[in-house]
Amino acid sequence: MNRLILAIIGLTFICPNIAHSQRLNARNGFIGFYSKTALEDIKAENNQVFAVIEPSTKKIAFSVLLKGFVFAKELMQEHFNENYVESDKYPKATFSGSYTGDVDLNKDGAYKVVVKGDLNLHNATHAVETPATLTVKNGHLVGVAEFKARPEDYNISIPSLVRDKIDKEMAVKVNIDWTITK
Repeated sequence: MNRLILAIIGLTFICPNIAHSQRLNARNGFIGFYSKTALEDIKAENNQVFAVIEPSTKKIAFSVLLKGFVFAKELMQEHFNENYVESDKYPKATFSGSYTGDVDLNKDGAYKVVVKGDLNLHNATHAVETPATLTVKNGHLVGVAEFKARPEDYNISIPSLVRDKIDKEMAVKVNIDWTITK
């Protein structure tokens, strides 16, 4: 619970405009990242993503605790947290940005948008821009996006011993479901 409160406070500072207007919050968003090479497949998923969207200003932000990523192999999870993202030192990743395009929360439909902002991971910030879909249906706003991220962009060193087991670019998938309040 304390981590959730810290995430909310952190997002308030990341996107100050969101704190002063109506916003939609999600506490169980999804982020997964995937790597496929001839030597090994890596799959890590996290269903504890806190996400905020402010439709009137088109601002969007999320925060995810890195220790919440679950891997198929326990050793991969251990190496990810201890050696790569150093989750004790850098416990979360955050994104703060906005989206382009119009979304009518009163009309069901799929709306194509472009999300642009800054992803902070491992104490490094890198700009991200990706197409996304915001779907309004049955009182929910569901955001879906996929983009590529390179570990080197976030100061994550991959030892040469395992470099061939990890793709140079990770596929990152995001799926957030907000309940529309009126």
